[in-house]
Amino acid sequence: MYILIAIVALVFVVLTGIVVSRLQNVLKDINKSDSDHSYTSGNKVNGAMFIVVLLIGAVAITWSYLHAREFFLPEASSIHGRRTDDLFWFSMGILTIPFILVNFLIFFFAWKYQHKKDHRASFYPENHKLELIWTIIPAIVMALLVFTGWKAWSDITSEAPRDAEVIEITGKQFNWIVRYSGVHDNKLGNYNYKLIDAQNEVGIDLSDENSFDDFTNPSEMHIPVGRPVLLKIRARDVLHSVFIPHMRVKMDAVPGMPTKFWFVPDKTTSDMRSELNNPKFDYEIACTEVCGQGHFSMKMRLIVEDEASYKKWCAEQATFLQTYPEYLARVPENLKAKAMKYVPAEAATPADSSSKATGSAGASVSLR
Repeated sequence: MYILIAIVALVFVVLTGIVVSRLQNVLKDINKSDSDHSYTSGNKVNGAMFIVVLLIGAVAITWSYLHAREFFLPEASSIHGRRTDDLFWFSMGILTIPFILVNFLIFFFAWKYQHKKDHRASFYPENHKLELIWTIIPAIVMALLVFTGWKAWSDITSEAPRDAEVIEITGKQFNWIVRYSGVHDNKLGNYNYKLIDAQNEVGIDLSDENSFDDFTNPSEMHIPVGRPVLLKIRARDVLHSVFIPHMRVKMDAVPGMPTKFWFVPDKTTSDMRSELNNPKFDYEIACTEVCGQGHFSMKMRLIVEDEASYKKWCAEQATFLQTYPEYLARVPENLKAKAMKYVPAEAATPADSSSKATGSAGASVSLR
């Protein structure tokens, strides 16, 4: 161990000696007069190249932007989305102006003030007015950007309106499961991860009567146009992220930590097909958090429709209890009467017959 420390120390001593030696050579060069320096004939060429690179770079950046415009997302299909886009372009505009100005001056000055014999530079040891200008102006601009961004974010993440359509979306490797709050009360029932099984994929808690009319859909999501939609977001296994690009909706799905996001869609799927002249267009829900080998395939079709079509579609969906009537056994006895109307009649008949048979048998025994 001591030998290793000694070797490392020796290496550092040698490196220090090399650095000091080179530093002394640099200091000697600095102390020499200008006449002692020899400047290469390529100085003017190097200066000219700065202008060439500046012009080529400006053309390349402009071409890149114009070429990429066709791949930009269309106008946002939600109210907050257009506000977010406006803030983005506002910020880009404010930042692009000084970016262009500063980079132009860097390249231009490198050419204009290239080395010339007998030329002497001017220095400003201090200039309080200039320092105030370049400190206060950026501070004001930064404060403006921060305030406008904070205000928009506060509004977007505020509590959803009371009439918002409540929908739960749960991420699992590698698909989304959507649970709706039914057509009667717009209230999602409780859930418990301990209740998750092959059928009950989101752990619906049937001890809560609000769960009786809940229904799930693992293939597509429907939402009404022109109404607030509150997404309650969960994850079953690893980190996921709900992303609806055309709505500018994005929120992480974190295991054990429910998140939410509300928005108002104001363009139906049909509207977007007409606007984009693309009859095959569909909104999409994607995952933007790398969640495993199947991450690329974790997406879901989103259908935005008018209120009447949405309510009709919801009314046609089978509740969880209708799909899996065997789960009626998990409903507390005092709530089974309420749950029965969400269970198919043929599924409830055997239980009723069994009860009657048990009652008759009990009567026979007591008669004897």
